[in-house]
Amino acid sequence: MAPRPARPVDGVAWVTGGSSGIGRFVVLELVRRGWTVAVSARRESELATLVAEAPSGRILSYVLDVTDRAATAAVISRIESEAGPIALAFLNVGTHVPGAKPLIGEEARMTLDVNLGGTINQLEPLLPILQHRGRGQVAVVASVAGYGGLPGAAAYCASKAALIALCTSLKFTLDGDGVLMQVVCPGFVRTPLTDKNDFPMPFLMEADEAARRICDGLETRRFEIAFPRRMVWLLKVLTKLPYSWYFWLVSRGTGGAR
Repeated sequence: MAPRPARPVDGVAWVTGGSSGIGRFVVLELVRRGWTVAVSARRESELATLVAEAPSGRILSYVLDVTDRAATAAVISRIESEAGPIALAFLNVGTHVPGAKPLIGEEARMTLDVNLGGTINQLEPLLPILQHRGRGQVAVVASVAGYGGLPGAAAYCASKAALIALCTSLKFTLDGDGVLMQVVCPGFVRTPLTDKNDFPMPFLMEADEAARRICDGLETRRFEIAFPRRMVWLLKVLTKLPYSWYFWLVSRGTGGAR
């Protein structure tokens, strides 16, 4: 039988990167849907502000930098002992430095360390716990930018493509262990990260609407939670074209290299 979506009666939700942007609104939406949420982020002051927006005890904060492997494992242990079993994990930590050049540089390495390395640091201690229980749900936030390379986003696109492949591979094993594996691929969502962009962002969506779509997807068994649909299918079609067509069409649509 296929793994089922987690429910609030199964335990707590853990949301990382929850102090702002998509993560913050997902935390509040999960609380609205009956969850108690353990939320992690680096900024303690913003976590405190978020905790105050919900009834007492519904949001529990844990300061964490997911690039610290030992600290990430320790926070997972604390949540399990203090808040209850992690039934749903929404792994949302990510960063982007628009136009980072050169590719092999500090900004590119940092992007890969946070987006890919940080996700691995979260999965490594978490998955054995869920596999041992034979149930649970994990959703990793990637991006439609992971479908193919885009101008000025080499490290970001590479990290998100790696996350999609990572989740796809893990699903084969986790299905047999009773753990629901999902990947979340949003388009452009208004967040502090996208505020850095200096180019047109088609189908730009507000973070609260994105959070509702994500939480709707978390209540299903489908592997990929991707939106907006028009952008998703446009990019998926583009990546099936010959490279010469892909480069020409993407350059025309984005204004070329930056």
